This record gives sequence, structure tokens and C-alpha cells, in this order.
Amino acid sequence: MPDTMLIEIYLFVCEQFKSGLWQHVQRFSNNMDPEFTDEEVMTIYLFGIIQKRRNVKEIYDYICDHFSSWFPHLPCYGGYIQRLNRISSAFPVLCEAAKENLPQANILREIGMLDSFPVIMASEKRSGKARVASFFANKGYCSSKKMYYYGVKVHVLGLRSPGTLPQPDRALVTPASEFDLNVLEGIASELHDIDLFVDKAYIDSQLSEQLCPQMVHIYAPFKKKKGQEILPLAQRAFSKAVSAIRQPLESLFSWIGEKTGIEIASKVRSFKGLLVHVFGRLAASFLLLSLNP
Repeated sequence: MPDTMLIEIYLFVCEQFKSGLWQHVQRFSNNMDPEFTDEEVMTIYLFGIIQKRRNVKEIYDYICDHFSSWFPHLPCYGGYIQRLNRISSAFPVLCEAAKENLPQANILREIGMLDSFPVIMASEKRSGKARVASFFANKGYCSSKKMYYYGVKVHVLGLRSPGTLPQPDRALVTPASEFDLNVLEGIASELHDIDLFVDKAYIDSQLSEQLCPQMVHIYAPFKKKKGQEILPLAQRAFSKAVSAIRQPLESLFSWIGEKTGIEIASKVRSFKGLLVHVFGRLAASFLLLSLNP
């Protein structure tokens, strides 16, 4: 029921504000306690995403049409946009809290999968001219979609959960051009006692040796050597097995994309808007996983 979901999201957001999220939106002005609260601003956005409204205008119109009595102090659309952007820095913190709120049962912490998916602000022909949030977003190549795009990447380390989607353990956002291997190197010191299944982009023999003392073992499909037309049978079988273990992470990415529309960010017009788009949608997906395990 949408009503129940809205209440649950609001209670979760309020609890996070009480636990310290308020520090990231603290005001130093005469309007320190607005009638339309920051908790309401955030709740409306998360609820709208979960209800598959894909941009802020659709979210705002949906609330006006169906829940206006719940939010009697809802400002005009322009006012709501300003309030949403003002609390953009709180969304990464809320996203982390939503991830920590995920159910912990049936998780195999010794088996992990690491991969990334694109958040596309401009695709193909427009990617060379895009400039929004250019100090962070940039142009990169997505091999799975075989396309250049302007935007960012979301990297997810998922833990195996038999019979269901992997449990997101870490979620990091980088410019689109960032090499996936760099992300693994960045979190390498935090990994212990885990078999990590990755794709070919993460192959690095030196890093694999470095992680052995931490009981971290990296498994990736074999690459063809220069001039090699086909892999030996044993290597093909191993690569197929690695890909099969990694497949649930791809399913998680597809599920997040279907539920939140995170990959399409063509309407984002600022860095604050990018923060809201990426971390708001990640938080919404984690809330869905926790509220409907």
C-alpha cells in the first residue's frame, strides 16, 4: 500500500535526522525551522522514486494529485526544487544509513562481487559537449553498453545471498572515466577473508598478490592473449563459472535501474542535482530492499 510505504519512509527519514542527519542541513538564518520540513522534502523525493516517478516534476505533480492533504505546507514547484537542492549533501549520508538498514540474514560475507554501472547525463553525440558538474562528472566508455557517455559510475561491492539479490556492502561514485581497477585498489586495504568475483577490468596480478595476506582472493575470467582466437577448454569453463557467480550482481543493477531509473540523468542540471539523483535513487532502492525483503 502506498500510504503505508510513505509512512515507513517518513519514519525512517525522521529517525536519521534525529541520529545526526540534521547536521548536514543545518541552517544559520532567520528561517531555521520552516513549516515545510527537510524531512518532508526528502520523504517526498524518495517516495516518488519508489512510485516510479522519474523526475522531480513528476514526483511533485504526483504528490499534489494524491497526497496534498498529507503535506499542507508544500511550496510551489520552484520552491520545492530549491529546498531539495539545498539538502543535497544529506543524501549520501542517508544512502549509507539505508544500506546499513538492510536485513543481514542469509548473507555469505566470504563471497563478494564487484562491478559498476553508468549514470548517463549525456550520451553518444552530446557527451563531448556536456559540462554539468564537470569538476566531477566526465566522459567515459561503458563496455557493457558499447557506448561513450558523459556522467558518473556507480561501483557496488555485493555480498552473495543465495536465492535472492546480492547484499550491497559498499557503493561508491566516481567520474565516468575512472578505471574500475582503481576503485578496487582504493578499497583493497579494507577487504579481508573474501573471495571476490570480478570481470576482466579488475585483472592485476600484483594487486592479487598484495591481497593474499588479507585472505582476499580475486577471480576473473581469462583474457585472450594477443593473437589468440580461442581460449583453452579449461579456461573457458573457469571463465563461465566466474561469470555465473557474478551474474546476480548484474541482476541487482537491472533491478535498481528498473525500480529507480538511476541510469538516466539527462535532466540533471547541477552538481547538487547529481547528488540528489544518484544517492537519492540508491537510498530509495536500499529502502525497497529493506522494507520488502
